[in-house]
Amino acid sequence: MLSPYGPVRIFTFAKSLHNGGVERALLRLIHGWVDAGHRVTLALGTSDGPHAGELPAGVELVQIDGAYFNLIAALPGLVRRADPAIVFCPGNHYSGAAAWLKARLGRDCPPIVAKVSNRLDRDDQHFPVRQGYRVWLRAHPGFIDHMVAMTPAMADETVAMTGIGADRVSVIANPPGLSGSGAPTPPINGSDYLIGIGRLAPQKRWDRAIAALADVARADTKLLILGEGEERPALERQVAALGLDDRVRLPGYASDPRPALASARALVLTSDFEGVPGVLQESLAVGTPVVTTDSSVAIRELVADPRHGSIVPTGDDRALVAALDHWLTPGRPRPDPVPERGHDSVERYVRLFEELILERRLMQG
Repeated sequence: MLSPYGPVRIFTFAKSLHNGGVERALLRLIHGWVDAGHRVTLALGTSDGPHAGELPAGVELVQIDGAYFNLIAALPGLVRRADPAIVFCPGNHYSGAAAWLKARLGRDCPPIVAKVSNRLDRDDQHFPVRQGYRVWLRAHPGFIDHMVAMTPAMADETVAMTGIGADRVSVIANPPGLSGSGAPTPPINGSDYLIGIGRLAPQKRWDRAIAALADVARADTKLLILGEGEERPALERQVAALGLDDRVRLPGYASDPRPALASARALVLTSDFEGVPGVLQESLAVGTPVVTTDSSVAIRELVADPRHGSIVPTGDDRALVAALDHWLTPGRPRPDPVPERGHDSVERYVRLFEELILERRLMQG
């Protein structure tokens, strides 16, 4: 779908192409934009990572080959050279770069559209950090032209936490997940198992899932966690200390986890905070129930029916074990598959970009 003014020139950026959900969603959007004939410039701090081979041929790639701060410093010059009509900030983590870009370019800065990728009301933070973060969020309307939330509840939270006008917030889901280019991860044969999918990062709190496994009623249940990250050594030590070496598997990043996901008894998500976890939607799409912490205002929108899964309070270990026992009960029926959202997301983003481009042109006379 091309703009009446021709292809939309979109500039976006990311730290790397490693296996974070923000970057995976960005890749899906880029694929859609390029396939529709739009011009996309992607600036990367480093282009390595498991998704490096998934960039479409039509994208203009700019690689900084340095730390994330080097990418931020280079952004104003890169945007001037690319001369885009829109800058897309793909997630909360990158809003500091958007603020720097706006400060350096001023009135010459193209409209900036920023996606809200994670929970904004961060009650997991210590009090001073939380208060500082709230002040930072209230500054966003000064450098972000339009924000995109992935669900209505996230849009309400965005307005409340940033103070931005509701007319400057759109609700657009992420595009549906796609199977990766690598070999599919097979199920664990001959055993009931739980599955977790995501980075081995502090946010995900996989230690909760491992501790819960030690307490579930069915002592033969296994846990498969697909992902990679800095928490691997700590998690491996925990597994050994609990004597769970034969029940917990940490095989690393999985390009295509869907075969393993479809055969699991339940998906487990034990995060402190999330945005709209794509893995929940992918799990429900293959008929696998979910057990998740109440880590985002979007969770109850995704798991709206108790037949689809269980939501437990973040940090409530007993509730987590009870929910796992519920879904591990022999004969427990699996939910009917729930279609993934976001099949029109690429087109909806383009329509939003077109509106902002036209608005900017009218303002400039």
